[in-house]
Amino acid sequence: MWWRRTYLLLLVIRVYFAVSPSYLHPDENFQGPEVFAGRILSYPSQLPWEFTADKPIRSVFPLWPIYEVPMNFLKWFYTETGAQNPPPQLVYYVLRGVMFLLSFVLEDWAVYELVPLPRHRRATVVLVASSYVTWTYQTHTFSNSLETLLVIWSLVLIRRIAEKKRHSSLFSCAVLSLIAVIGVFNRITFPAFVLVPGLQLLPHLWHRPSSFLSIVGFGLGFFCLAVLVDTKFYSSPATFWDALHSPVITPINNLLYNSDKSNLAIHGLHPRYHHFLVNLPQLLGPAYIAMILSLFNFSAVPSWLRDMRAISAISATVMLSIFPHQEPRFLLPCVPLLLSCLRIRNTRNSRWFLVAWVIFNAILGFLMGVYHQGGVVPAQLAMPSIISESVRGSSLGSLNARLETDATVLWWKTYSPPLWLLENDTTLPVDIRTRDLMGMPGSEVLEELDKLVPSCHEKEKAESQGVSPPLVFVVAPKSATFLDQYVAPLASSSDPSDLELHELWHWSNHLNLDDLDFGDDGILPTLKRVIGRRGLAVWGARRAGCA
Repeated sequence: MWWRRTYLLLLVIRVYFAVSPSYLHPDENFQGPEVFAGRILSYPSQLPWEFTADKPIRSVFPLWPIYEVPMNFLKWFYTETGAQNPPPQLVYYVLRGVMFLLSFVLEDWAVYELVPLPRHRRATVVLVASSYVTWTYQTHTFSNSLETLLVIWSLVLIRRIAEKKRHSSLFSCAVLSLIAVIGVFNRITFPAFVLVPGLQLLPHLWHRPSSFLSIVGFGLGFFCLAVLVDTKFYSSPATFWDALHSPVITPINNLLYNSDKSNLAIHGLHPRYHHFLVNLPQLLGPAYIAMILSLFNFSAVPSWLRDMRAISAISATVMLSIFPHQEPRFLLPCVPLLLSCLRIRNTRNSRWFLVAWVIFNAILGFLMGVYHQGGVVPAQLAMPSIISESVRGSSLGSLNARLETDATVLWWKTYSPPLWLLENDTTLPVDIRTRDLMGMPGSEVLEELDKLVPSCHEKEKAESQGVSPPLVFVVAPKSATFLDQYVAPLASSSDPSDLELHELWHWSNHLNLDDLDFGDDGILPTLKRVIGRRGLAVWGARRAGCA
């Protein structure tokens, strides 16, 4: 049948984007894999501020089955085979595979169950599977992706419990309490999605006290377990009694932090309508337009608006709009919820919708799933070999094989590089130091290079003393035209600096959307620079004229 062939094709597309190394947001690395890679596999890693603050705001309880279990399994497998730690590249793709399987199994299954009419189920599953959000965000290691699964399965269990009026459904109540605890500790936005649908349970809980006791009892037990896990993580070594005297309750810390507008200003403030007018259209595209247009049919309330899934998504968006910091990924659960309410009929308008839907998701799929900061992960994975080749190709290659070599890598105008993806080449003692210059002005980048790159005299002096001179590398998008004047052999700068950049590595599938400067450069010149000069490069920095 048509839906089976279409679904299998969409499954192949989802696998393709799951293994494509795009980089949607720093949180997909720094709030998940980065936290466990250093502790389990001894990779270089640095905990982000959310985990190092006096009152940490991120819980490790929901992260354990997603990241720690796969990493421990890989570590055990490599230990049993007599090898060292698994390479970071393998761990990276295994975690992507885990997210793909969770999306493929749990999300599609839940969507199938949430649609009550059998004749609509298959088309709905195909529609959700054809969304670029399913291809990209749901296959990346986001807490928001996990939240989507927890939200839709909460709604599945709520409906199961509410429909079984003559049964207590104790097991479903216990599972719902576990999902609720994981959801709250994963993201404090979770209750916004399940609050209104959860009201359906009140009559059932009133008439079935055993169900109420099951939810409360198991909920308290899972809550205490989550607090104990977090307290042990942040106060290690910690005992059960330590958790009682000074518990670390991360959801409360998170709520208090996000209730302070000055804290949110650090991450960026948005108008209250940003979710409805910018983020939802960005996630849903033609589907959102179709839903909005249906509201102008004054003869009746649109059928999708009467569905509890849509009510859950809209009420949550309203509640999340209270907070002025608003990102599209905060609304990821809205995508399957709203798309599952959309009905596509065989009409001319529906055909136009399908054409627009395919074009929208194809463009956004490749943009977000392939090109968006797509060179950062490959560059970081390749960095040890790039540096090792530079050391071997230097005039002191044989000497550097015995002496410790310092290599400083400056990242400019990219997302923060995940440190856990670095793996030193054991054949050469290279100490790699990563510095994130973020969006620093070009003149300041030049000052940093002047400080780090040794002059020809300093290099010759170090070599004569048998000391390895430091190596400096720059990672930046090709669209950063400031660097053109220093790129050899076409450097033609009137600047008195004798710095030269020699390209050592290049990744073409990279777009830096944060470098769009329409105000200063104009629309067409900016697009020509960012898109026409797409790609990420690694340059070796040295002084002109040095051997």
